Parts: sequence; structure tokens; C-alpha cells
Amino acid sequence: MRLEPRRTNSASSRSRTLKAVGALSLAAATAVLMTGCGQSSDSATSAATSEAAKIVPQKQTTSPSASAKMTEDQRERKKVLDETKVGFEDAANTATGEVAGGKLVELDLEGVDDDNGQSPSPSGSGSPTGSASPSGSASPSGSASPSGTGSPSASAEAEGPVWVADVAEKDGTIHTVRINAVDGKVIEARVDADQDADDKKKTADRLAQATQTPQQAAKVATEKKKGTVTSVSLDDNDGKGVVWKVDVVGSDWKKTTFDVDAKNDTIVREETDED
Repeated sequence: MRLEPRRTNSASSRSRTLKAVGALSLAAATAVLMTGCGQSSDSATSAATSEAAKIVPQKQTTSPSASAKMTEDQRERKKVLDETKVGFEDAANTATGEVAGGKLVELDLEGVDDDNGQSPSPSGSGSPTGSASPSGSASPSGSASPSGTGSPSASAEAEGPVWVADVAEKDGTIHTVRINAVDGKVIEARVDADQDADDKKKTADRLAQATQTPQQAAKVATEKKKGTVTSVSLDDNDGKGVVWKVDVVGSDWKKTTFDVDAKNDTIVREETDED
């Protein structure tokens, strides 16, 4: 009679064991099923992405170099201006200081829009466009006498960009002054030997009509277009008085020329060089 409980306990133990094994088997099967579904889902997503990539081209993330878009003239302007340390106003003051009572007629940054940066011919006459040779002689003091007889006494060659100025005496006699655009030193100051009486009179007459300074004209131009002044010159306005022609190079390295009325500082014309 005491053996019956022991049989009942043994059966109960076996039942519990079978239930545990069944639960473990069910869990393992569920895990396998879930893993299989995940892999299938991942594979499907990966395949869809791959197919989409074949249809939609990848967007370019790199843009062409800005310098590759520049024209030859723009690259040359950038090169010259990157090397220039002396601005228009400082060069103008230095140039006029070389001629007693002198007035600025023209000032150009050599290498900007003059034959693609090639130096002017040594046989030039020191014209307003900067035709003096870069290797021309220079006076150690860079001075020219008020009578216009100053002459260079030493040979010098500027390294880097050069400002070329035409400064006139009261009678219209032009002096050519070359200034190093890096350190501001005068390289050369001499009288333009190719002037005749008519040339001097024309220059004197234009200066008499110009009641506004080249510095004022440059200010008017740069207020209209932000940039660097590379040239200022006094010119005739088709018989309607005189104008200051001002070249301004902007951040895009394009040059805009402004004609500024030399009597009232109004812009009468502007033109942008797209090259």
C-alpha cells in the first residue's frame, strides 16, 4: 500500500520533464523561424537598394575647381593681384610726391589686361599705358626735378607687379613714375621725352577741366562695384568734358570699367569684361 504514492511521484516527475523539453524545443524553433525571417527581410532590402542604385545615378559630391572655370585674363588678374601689396591710393600718393606740384593723369597696375601680362616693349616712351621697360633704369631716390630734367642713374628691376603712373606738371609735362607694388618703393622717375607742345597743352587742358580727383572717382566706382582698383586715367568724353576711366576687378576676377564724370562724380558709362 505504501508503494502507490511512489509510482505517482515518478509519473509526475516524468511529466514535468517532458513539458520542459517541449518548451525548450518550441523556443528553439521560434528562434530559428525569427532568424530566418530577419535574414530574408535584410536580403530583400539589400536587393531592393541595389536595384534602385542601378536606376538612380549617384549624385556628384565634388565640384570642378573654381580656377578651372577662369579665363586666361581672369587667371592673370588673380595672379597679379595676389602678389600686389600696395594699393591704388598709396601708389598714387607716392607717384605725385615725385613731381613738385604734380597731378596724377594715369595710374595702371602693370600685368593686368595689358597683353596678357607681358611686359611692355623697352622701346616704349613711358606712355600712360605703362610702356616703360620693367628693367629700365631707376634713380636711387626715385626723384625727378621740378623742371622735368630728372634722370635715372642706376639700373633696377622690380620683382613682382609694378604700378606705372603718369604725373603732369602744371604746363602738362608728363613724368613717368614706376613703383614696386610689393614694397611701395620708386623704381624709376623720368620725363616722357616723346611729348610735344600740343601733347602738353592737351594734358594741361584736361587737368584744368577735372575738378574731381582720381581718388574720388575710384571711390565712386568701388561703391558701385566692390573690388580692387587696377587703373585710373583721365580721358576725353567724346567732346562732352572729361572723365576718369576706372577699372575695378571684382571677387570673380572680372574687370568693370567705369567712366566717371570728372566734374560731378557721376557714372556716365560702365562696361564689364567677361573675359
